[in-house]
Amino acid sequence: MNPIVTAKALTKYYNGLKAVDSIDFEIERGECFGFLGPNGAGKTTVMKIIYCFMPPSSGDVRIFGLNVTEKPSEIKARIGVMPQEANLDPDLTVLENLIVYARYFDIPKKVSLPLAWELLDFVEMKEKANARIDNLSGGMKQRLILARSLVNNPDLLIMDEPTTGLDPHSRHAVWDKLEDLKVKGATLLLTTHYMEEAQKLCDRVAIMDSGKIVTIDSPSSLIALHGGNLENVYLKLTGRSLES
Repeated sequence: MNPIVTAKALTKYYNGLKAVDSIDFEIERGECFGFLGPNGAGKTTVMKIIYCFMPPSSGDVRIFGLNVTEKPSEIKARIGVMPQEANLDPDLTVLENLIVYARYFDIPKKVSLPLAWELLDFVEMKEKANARIDNLSGGMKQRLILARSLVNNPDLLIMDEPTTGLDPHSRHAVWDKLEDLKVKGATLLLTTHYMEEAQKLCDRVAIMDSGKIVTIDSPSSLIALHGGNLENVYLKLTGRSLES
């Protein structure tokens, strides 16, 4: 089986600081792969390189077999991204945010309009179609960003801390939708510092600390090996907590 994502010796420097330190990993089609670690571990940097927002300093990164520095446009056409920040257009309604975003993928309105309604139905927001973004709760914004990331029917969905800042009810609502996508065979990649999120969603996790991958395994295998939960695993492997 050909992996959807491969990274070999991936390294990224910021102003002389090594944010990502020569990491290797592969992500298989149909799995949910998570990067688990506290803020500053290098997770978001890895994601930005994968979705072609920034180039690696060195190493080889390929998505769908395509090099991220050589074929960024082709890669972007086939991925969906839920960024960490809520970057919805406040001047547009909920429905308009989806239709306008579809233009980036050259999807005509006769296709994007029914698609937008279908996606709003999936995230249970049809009744909010004509609402303004400023009138949405944090959980609704995240669900809309999830719907937007699916507009181009992506082969890979990338989510950077998809439920940060949400209350428990909203967090579980987003998890439910991501589990629905998993059942349909979607390939998911996410960063998180929530142990429960990683345990619930991820088939495998890469535990990151200070720009390095400490280990890659399934949450169940890591817990069986080290005991407790993923918080305990992280503490044992790195000597500090996920909240540090």
